[in-house]
Amino acid sequence: MNEKRIRQVLGIEEQAQSIHQAAVHEAEQLQIQAEQDAQTLVEQVRSAAHEEARRLIEEAQTEEDRVQILTEAKQESRRIETLALSYFDRAVGYVLDQIAGKE
Repeated sequence: MNEKRIRQVLGIEEQAQSIHQAAVHEAEQLQIQAEQDAQTLVEQVRSAAHEEARRLIEEAQTEEDRVQILTEAKQESRRIETLALSYFDRAVGYVLDQIAGKE
């Protein structure tokens, strides 16, 4: 009877060792998978951050371009207005001369 108990105990120890090895292997696999998942997440976040930075830079440049275009348009408008006023004075003088009969 003792021999039977010893065999049972040895069998239980073998099962325990097998379960322990399987658990260690599974833990190692989970660690590897977690590291891979973390690396994938880091790459995704990094990619999203780069894309957001690119978009912000592009928007900033676009805003700078808008400001520059608006400034140039205002300057050109003032130049044309000044030119138009000088031509207006000449036109009024010409019309008055034509009305007065001066050529």
